[in-house]
Amino acid sequence: MTGRRAILGLLALLPFGSWSGFAEAASVPVPALDAPEGAMSVYHLGHSLVGPVMPHMLAQLAPTAHRWNSQLGSGTSLKEHWEPGLPIRDFEISNTPPSFRDAREAIGSGDYDAVVLTEMVELRDAIKYFGSAKYLRRWADLARTAPKAPRIYLYETWHNLDDPGGWLERIDADLEPLWLGRVLGSDSRRNPTDQLYLIPAGQVMAAVVRAAEAGEIDGLHTRQDLFSDTIHLNDLGAYVVALTHFAVLYHQNPVGLPHVLTRPDGTEAEALTPTGVAQVQAIVWQVVTAMPRTGISGAAEAK
Repeated sequence: MTGRRAILGLLALLPFGSWSGFAEAASVPVPALDAPEGAMSVYHLGHSLVGPVMPHMLAQLAPTAHRWNSQLGSGTSLKEHWEPGLPIRDFEISNTPPSFRDAREAIGSGDYDAVVLTEMVELRDAIKYFGSAKYLRRWADLARTAPKAPRIYLYETWHNLDDPGGWLERIDADLEPLWLGRVLGSDSRRNPTDQLYLIPAGQVMAAVVRAAEAGEIDGLHTRQDLFSDTIHLNDLGAYVVALTHFAVLYHQNPVGLPHVLTRPDGTEAEALTPTGVAQVQAIVWQVVTAMPRTGISGAAEAK
């Protein structure tokens, strides 16, 4: 079955609301972006699947002048970040200097080259009860009206390893109808020439796990090797996701990047073997360059 036929077969099983959102989103062309020149300033809005370790690792992979700020919570939705009257769980322990900056002030400031938005999971609940599409549009529109508009990305994540629908199965099945259709679709239709792009971390994690469990990555054997519990990343998982952010944001092949990094407290993070890291880096580049929604141009793919 071709990829198109497989997608159409999946869509036939979905409720009409899901199908129509994806179908309309898929019809909107996604223009490639020019590769950035030099180091970037990046703002991360999200929750514990961003965390403090992954952005800290990204800064070690990126050019020296790369800088970042964030606003995080525990399981926090885009709606909860937006609405002043809604509490953000674990706000005080998730947001400390120097990385913290108030989200509304930061995203509207024009101080950033890229803004990365992260939605809560369970994604179906986020869509049904927390207005994912509406609040994604609100945050994106705030960024678009900044004095210097940044590039805007949605960070695709994952669900629990013990999800009843299957971890790999959910990553495969949710991308088109939910992440691209229901979450991004409305904004894509309203802003066809100023679109949000995708950091496909869920797709990369799935590809790395498939390779590891097939015995194709030195030192990695199971999906649990990338996690500290059923959903949160350990150092190795954070490194994979940091590589994904680097490749998408900088339009650069991550093969050859350092793999011995530090945590925010200065201690040395657990690292992949030199052979394993080269295998993982190659997978990251293969995945992100296969997806037009990342904005990476053909010229960058060839590097």
